[in-house]
Amino acid sequence: MAANQAHRDDNLLEDIQSRLDSLNKSERKVAEAILRDPSAATRYSIAALARAADVSEPTVNRFCRGFSATGFPDFKIRLAQSIATGTPYIGQNIEPDDTVTEFADKIMLSTIASLDKARQALDPKALATAIDYLIQAKQINFFGMGGSASVALDAQHKFFRFNIPVMSYDDALMQRMVAAGSNVGDIIVLISYTGRTRETVEIAQLARANGATVIGITNPDSPLAEICTVVLGVTAPEDTEVYMPMSSRIIHLTVIDILATGVTLKRGADFLGHLKKIKESLKPTRFPPN
Repeated sequence: MAANQAHRDDNLLEDIQSRLDSLNKSERKVAEAILRDPSAATRYSIAALARAADVSEPTVNRFCRGFSATGFPDFKIRLAQSIATGTPYIGQNIEPDDTVTEFADKIMLSTIASLDKARQALDPKALATAIDYLIQAKQINFFGMGGSASVALDAQHKFFRFNIPVMSYDDALMQRMVAAGSNVGDIIVLISYTGRTRETVEIAQLARANGATVIGITNPDSPLAEICTVVLGVTAPEDTEVYMPMSSRIIHLTVIDILATGVTLKRGADFLGHLKKIKESLKPTRFPPN
């Protein structure tokens, strides 16, 4: 088990390259087909990869299991995760000479891989606890600064439908004042990729001191996580000190969707009429579909 885990933690492309000489003839053909164009390989079906390598589909499956994958879909996700890193300040896996097709493909693949990694890391018990707090809230405030501000605003757009007073704030001074005025029964959701922004940590401490429940959507090993009532620990393989936030923001938006869906389901069937009424209010504002 330890050996398998070691392989899973390595860069898959480097692992394939390093083991090339130890593979049998058929499996080496699979490896060479992948190494020729790793991005294309992530789009292949198992049949397409078998054709590209001129081997059988069972050979491809055997090859994937040899690299600790549970099957071909799992192997493709790990392959996407291992696409090389590159140009600072743009995206973690983008090279200066990439074509539009290439960098668009890389962004899509790395986002898919990051979402899958976040899916595996999210704690269902923490999610359930956060949803229970949100349902019982007197009011909910979403705080986000920088790249997280748009996530906080998206959360406001979703949660206002639940008949709970809700606001989002992206200004540190406003966040501090709202935290200072919070009480027992108030929920503050702090969204921060790093969880290391001093002002965000201080605001969380202020809110907790006033009796508010603080839910953190942040790095589980951060100073912010230590302060929060509940932590929804999410990480993404990107360094936002160097790179523009990409997949981390998508992960945070997805966590907001999960929380909103959980609140909807907990409210029960009787609440669906309220949501339907809000949705139907938009019909007069739209042209009919073609």
